[in-house]
Amino acid sequence: MTVRPITEEDLQAFVDERLDEDRHAAVLTFLSEHPQEGARIATYCEQREQLRTALADVAHEPVPPQLNVARLVAQQRRGRMTHWRQAVAAALLLAVGGAGGWWARDAAPTGEAGVLALAQDAALSYRTFAPDFLRPVEIRADESQVLTQWAARRLGRSLAVPDLAASGYRFMGGRMVATSQGPALLYMYDDDQGTRLVMMARPMAQQRQARAMAPYMRDGVRGYAWGEDGFGFSLVGPVEATGLHPVADELRRQLRERT
Repeated sequence: MTVRPITEEDLQAFVDERLDEDRHAAVLTFLSEHPQEGARIATYCEQREQLRTALADVAHEPVPPQLNVARLVAQQRRGRMTHWRQAVAAALLLAVGGAGGWWARDAAPTGEAGVLALAQDAALSYRTFAPDFLRPVEIRADESQVLTQWAARRLGRSLAVPDLAASGYRFMGGRMVATSQGPALLYMYDDDQGTRLVMMARPMAQQRQARAMAPYMRDGVRGYAWGEDGFGFSLVGPVEATGLHPVADELRRQLRERT
């Protein structure tokens, strides 16, 4: 069977989360194999999350009567709406509907939130702790129960330790860390050949619904981030780490089953 090439239209649909599951997976594979494209699309996804956060309050407000679609259509048919008012109404409707991720890809709202902000915090923790060969984790793997109990008290949810041995990574331990959005749980894994991965999890109150897995790449770190049931998760590692996407998929599968 001939595999349909990934197009710019696919990438736009990926940013806007309009792909079906199979095509979404195909785009993720493409991005993992093309780092420059991965970095570009990760930036667009980050801007999408920033825009949604900036407009979150507006999105939950009732649509003003003057922007009611039926009323706008009627006015248009009567020819009473000028061209500039039509453009303003359309832009506001897009913003309120939360569908402006792609058209605003060059915008830069202040502040960061969402799964891409979590990936950035995970990358920062990775750069801080992964190179540390003296004490990379605060609580070792043989005390994992202590770590999960600590996390449950701080985060309000118990998160079991995912087993990534089948993917070639041994659980080392973890710690609680500070992030831009509050405390987060950090788990660290090692392949016993010098490659370490960091998983980060934290509550994300504004994202109760599942968020599609998004790629991340910056400053020598690559990874994936997603949201589920009010929590955000990210798995990051060095850009040299191969096959990171399947590991992230396995991590997500286990977290779904064990929480």
